[in-house]
Amino acid sequence: MRRALWLLLALLMALLVPALLGGTDLPARLRAFAPGLLLGLLGMILLCWVINAIRLRLLLGSQGSNLGRIRSLGVIMATEFAICTTPGGSGGPLTLMALLARDRIGPARSGAVFAADQINDLLFFLCALLGIAGYALFHSLNRSLEEMLAGSVLLMLGVLAGTVALVSCRRRLLRLNGRLLRKLRVSAARRRRWTRKALHFFRALADTWRLPKRTLALVFALTCVHWGLRYSVLYLALRGLGVDLQWILSFLVQVLSLSAGQFSLLPGGAGAAELTSASLLTPLVGKSTAAAAIVIWRAVTYYFYLIAGGPVFLCLLGRPLLERWRLNQARVRR
Repeated sequence: MRRALWLLLALLMALLVPALLGGTDLPARLRAFAPGLLLGLLGMILLCWVINAIRLRLLLGSQGSNLGRIRSLGVIMATEFAICTTPGGSGGPLTLMALLARDRIGPARSGAVFAADQINDLLFFLCALLGIAGYALFHSLNRSLEEMLAGSVLLMLGVLAGTVALVSCRRRLLRLNGRLLRKLRVSAARRRRWTRKALHFFRALADTWRLPKRTLALVFALTCVHWGLRYSVLYLALRGLGVDLQWILSFLVQVLSLSAGQFSLLPGGAGAAELTSASLLTPLVGKSTAAAAIVIWRAVTYYFYLIAGGPVFLCLLGRPLLERWRLNQARVRR
């Protein structure tokens, strides 16, 4: 109940930002937006889900045959819904592991697939931001955008370096973790169990990276297509509103806004993403256009995830839990 109220508060904050920014002009700008273009944007998100389902099956390797096309698509939609409704997207990996466990895929393997998927995303954004940095050398950008771009590149490099260090020094980290747990008086049996789980995860992650190079290259290519489509939504929304903003600038606005949303730890970055994008877009396109573009952008890339992914999440994860609860209640009555 508390999580639902927290999500509702975040959604109200997200709607309040463009409403205050756009004022009385906002409804008219939204009504003028072409319905056909809006359907096209929603179709792009559906294509993104299909692409992610293919990526999931590819990263699972031989175990990917356990997942059908429809099943893998449902897993992706439910996982994205969990990411959008939990602080920092923390519910995503847990949902993925719970759903893949029903297809006899262990948590170590599913966790490794999620980690590999995130590393692919990180590599894409690092390459994209470095490309934008090269673009900024020959074109003038807003001073604040340049500073945020530099900070984002440094942050991506830091996260990538930390990930490499974590994998390279995993044995040393496990020993340090064991000593810490011993000082915290965690039982030896529990320490061994946690260490085995960590070793299984690293082994599964290594197996994932041992997939054929052609498969890994295809996964990265699909990653680029997925994010290229998803980060074109704001650009196309602005075009539909009569503004021809450069694609690179719209991409950078989305990266910085969604990064701020992640750090806010609000579900889906609701409120923080809207506030950051409003501050970045308003000097470029004006208040009313920025407000309308934010509403359309977030409706396609956030609210649509909730509306379409919620029923799938309940069907795949909520219904089995409800059935299990009913079964336990029946046993108790007996």
